[in-house]
Amino acid sequence: MASTLADQINNLLPQTQCTKCGYPACQAYANAIADGSANYNQCPPGGQEGINRLAKLLGKTSIPLNPANGAEKPRTVAFIEEAACIGCTLCIQACPVDAIIGANKQMHTVIPELCTGCDLCVAPCPVDCITMIPTSGTSTGWQAWAQEQADSAKQRFHQREMRLIREKQENEKRLLAKAHEKLKLVSLETAETQAELDEKERKKKVIANAILRATAKKEVQAK
Repeated sequence: MASTLADQINNLLPQTQCTKCGYPACQAYANAIADGSANYNQCPPGGQEGINRLAKLLGKTSIPLNPANGAEKPRTVAFIEEAACIGCTLCIQACPVDAIIGANKQMHTVIPELCTGCDLCVAPCPVDCITMIPTSGTSTGWQAWAQEQADSAKQRFHQREMRLIREKQENEKRLLAKAHEKLKLVSLETAETQAELDEKERKKKVIANAILRATAKKEVQAK
């Protein structure tokens, strides 16, 4: 299947998923460039070389990086001061490429080879134990981030997105099953007075409506 212009643009982006371009992910930025709603000079991690690549693809003149989106800098990776880490998992949730490992209330650590340097894990940390440290060398943009690394990061980003969707669907399925079980239990409750009967019917209606909303949402998502 022939790739779209947006796909071709996305293939030229560094896949750091850092959001510095003003979009939530590299693909979203690529889509915006393709439809003309964003300029092709908004990606600091790609640097001037990245802009040159995009300009060539689009048949346009190369222009400087927009300073509003940041500056081209040497590549960095996240580092967690493990002794200060409280295991809150907020950094794990923020990492777009699953480069941080750990568990709730346990020490976390960054896998440097997988870190894209997006720095999205820094702000959520409640104890400020994450810093961005330079990698070896002073190269910037594509000189510091090979195509192989970009391709690997893009694959991990897509895998994470699919995992999050799957986990959400599984959680919604569990909640729906619990709601059905709760409705069954309420239906079996005995009511000796009119007030108790009214309360029973009220609870059944609330649960039934919740089930209907959840089912309708599931059907919409499946389309």
